[in-house]
Amino acid sequence: MKSITEFAQPILQKVLAAKAALVTEGKTPEEIDATLGETFKLEGDKLKYIQAAADLVVGKTSVRRVLVASFAEGETAPSKYQKIEETHYLVETLDATKPAAVAATSAKGGGRGGPRPGGNKSGGGPKTSPWGASPEEIEAKKKASRAAALAKK
Repeated sequence: MKSITEFAQPILQKVLAAKAALVTEGKTPEEIDATLGETFKLEGDKLKYIQAAADLVVGKTSVRRVLVASFAEGETAPSKYQKIEETHYLVETLDATKPAAVAATSAKGGGRGGPRPGGNKSGGGPKTSPWGASPEEIEAKKKASRAAALAKK
């Protein structure tokens, strides 16, 4: 596989908007190509690649980027790639499920290697505050301690 270029989502959105405006003005495909080339300072194959990439992302909202690649004769392109003429395009999307998976692992109390040994010695569950006990909790502990001391006497 030979990576040719890539196009980020903001650039593709600008190309789509410019192309839609030109189509509504009634421009011919040749005029559209020339205007897009002048606007984005592209020519030749690069202009052809960005137009094909923009056409692939029409209507998609969570696009991260589009990769443009070519494969040698003996290579087979992965199924995610879409072939247009002799070039392959991969539309990368933003995956919304990844943050949920990260949140699930952090809720278990472990990161890379799981929960740390030793951890919370009291076994009373997670801490309520990362800065220690609140003033109300400190006062409750003092009252409980005084009550325990009085009960012993």
